[in-house]
Amino acid sequence: MIKLNKNFVLAALSMSIFGANVSAQESGGGLSKGKYTALVNPFIGTAPLLDTKIIGYTPPPDMRVWAGLVFPGSSVPNAMVQLSPMTKYRSGAGYEYEDKEILGFTHTNKGHWNLCHIPLLPVSDGASFPYKSSFSHDQEKASPAYYEVYLKDYNVQVKLTSTLHCGIHEYTFKNNKGRKVLFDLGKANNHVDDWQIKQEGDNAVSGFQRTGGEKIYFYASLSSPIDKLDTKEMTKSGGYTLVNIKDEDTKPVTVKIALSFVSVENAKENLKAEAGDKTFSKIFEEGSTTWENLLSKIQVKGGTKQQNVMFYSMLYRSFLWPALRSDVNGEFTDEAGKVRKENYRYYTLPSLWDDYRNKLVLLSIFSPEETGDMISSIINEGEIKGFIPTFFHGDHAASFIAGSYSRGIRNFDVKKAYELLLNNAYKEGGTRPHIAEYIAKGYVPEQDIKNPVIETKANAGVTKTLEYAYDDHALSLLAKELNDTEHYNDLAKRSKNYTNVFDKESTFMRGRLADGKWITPFNPEFPYYEYMYREANAWQLSFFVPHDMNGLVQLYGGEKPFEAKLDEFFTKPWNPNYIAWNISGFIGQYCHGNQPDHEAPFSYYFINKPEKSQQRIDEILDTMYGIGPEKLAMSGMDDAGEMSSWYVLGALGLYPLSPADPEYIVTVPVFSEVNWTMPSGKKIIITNPAGGRNLKEIKVNGNLNKGYFISHDLFKNGGKIELKTKK
Repeated sequence: MIKLNKNFVLAALSMSIFGANVSAQESGGGLSKGKYTALVNPFIGTAPLLDTKIIGYTPPPDMRVWAGLVFPGSSVPNAMVQLSPMTKYRSGAGYEYEDKEILGFTHTNKGHWNLCHIPLLPVSDGASFPYKSSFSHDQEKASPAYYEVYLKDYNVQVKLTSTLHCGIHEYTFKNNKGRKVLFDLGKANNHVDDWQIKQEGDNAVSGFQRTGGEKIYFYASLSSPIDKLDTKEMTKSGGYTLVNIKDEDTKPVTVKIALSFVSVENAKENLKAEAGDKTFSKIFEEGSTTWENLLSKIQVKGGTKQQNVMFYSMLYRSFLWPALRSDVNGEFTDEAGKVRKENYRYYTLPSLWDDYRNKLVLLSIFSPEETGDMISSIINEGEIKGFIPTFFHGDHAASFIAGSYSRGIRNFDVKKAYELLLNNAYKEGGTRPHIAEYIAKGYVPEQDIKNPVIETKANAGVTKTLEYAYDDHALSLLAKELNDTEHYNDLAKRSKNYTNVFDKESTFMRGRLADGKWITPFNPEFPYYEYMYREANAWQLSFFVPHDMNGLVQLYGGEKPFEAKLDEFFTKPWNPNYIAWNISGFIGQYCHGNQPDHEAPFSYYFINKPEKSQQRIDEILDTMYGIGPEKLAMSGMDDAGEMSSWYVLGALGLYPLSPADPEYIVTVPVFSEVNWTMPSGKKIIITNPAGGRNLKEIKVNGNLNKGYFISHDLFKNGGKIELKTKK
């Protein structure tokens, strides 16, 4: 276990209370911040999760539970450049709050074990390899589009900001003799295959870094003239270059660096277009204003300071991925390695297994134009491969595309998307493994394995069956929109395949062999990474039927047995002997630290007991975010914003239980009033005048709402949701 000393805790608490944001006085540069960016604390999600009661078990001494794994550096929404401090390579986002040394500042990120490209680090005279500097959190600040830290060993004040394609570094050296900038190009979160750097004129360098066969090009200009480049080729460390700066001035050294996934020439063009002759302060103000405009689309009243900080921090965290990959001239490199230019901006593939559940819906509401471009990017990759791609597991581009289309996003080729999604749903060898067996049997059979362990490699047959059934539902909605009756009928029928892995005797979703027999022996509490379940146990998957919850209730035998099962789910203690790296944050068997059961807290709605769902939703909002003495840990990995978006939507009181369907289940917001402005200018106002937590009635535009769902039409037309609640 990691022990926190007193000074660490006090510094962290201070940072948490004050939001860890930069102000005009703190920055010394007259930099401004807005009302809503001031509430964002980018350090939330960087600290270790240490509370064994929340974790559910006592981790081994060498295990850092997957909590948050986010980066605190500078970015603008969905940007190519995400400029952040690096404290440990291969550590998720590269930054761990308990670390004491900074190794560099990298220019791409996601909160995963890849990226973190092109590390830079200012180095003082006399410094030697390995280059790194100690730092302290009381000399570290961050807000959207800004990061600042003092490097103690090198006596350098570092300030960072960024644009879509550029990172801007400002280094103030205490000693202006022998200044250097380390380009640590042999390192990244991926293995570096090759790299190159060369001088361009008196004050610029260019080059590339290649990881996993992908080249990332850069062009960097320095505000001070370059003396020389010292390059060290090292097999073990990967090698590096020190850019030596002439001893001609005493001003801060500004490094403006742009990236491109196409060429150095494009990187140079990106730099000229976005940074040019602009000052550091000007670029930061533009980035901060971009975030302020986005965050201010939702204005809330009635929350505590902690709720406000958490809400806007999580809203900010929801808009960092997917990342832009096309340049200012529109060019990008596709999955086949071909340079292309299309009528849309090209983005990375979304983390579909994670964020199709909520974040991509949030993105489609806030940023419909960008959402259409992201779908066009997915189609582009699909045309190369013959199948719409997925991320990690399932076929959830079906949900993303169908849901976006039904919400009115039409700036993509829906017919081409549909054609490729049909390939996914019917053709073997593509996005859906075991699809032929799934079609023939109505479920994905599991392998017959004796004495399986957590890490056992197998089919994840239960999870695949449940996910494919949901994806069939999503694709059936698109088939209906496109008047394809034949496929609509078949896919709608297949969407009921979840019933084929429900064992009525044990009342669990359970693995089946190819001959139809249930997997035996069967322990519903034991978690697996790939055997029967994907990163879950039977409890956590047995409520995943978001498109047919009423049908699931009937499978359990009706409302009373279903309620009893749910009650047991949220109260049966986790076995502390079951330890899995990415499964943590328990309420009974419910695991908020990983995605597979994030829909389960809403299940009580389908037996007309919303107050029981609200109790669990409030518990999750209160106990699974901003954890620990410093309030900077999370109960699990943010997974490109999915966990953040869960908080946002849970706190707002509107959740897309079935994200392919253009509707939202209504819960009770943590705020007394929510004022949400759409891109069209239309507004949704949500009020809870009584301030209670037990939902009794929903009125929409003054009329009593039938049931607990509202249509996406309210987002299109604007309107008011008034909740009647009791305490």
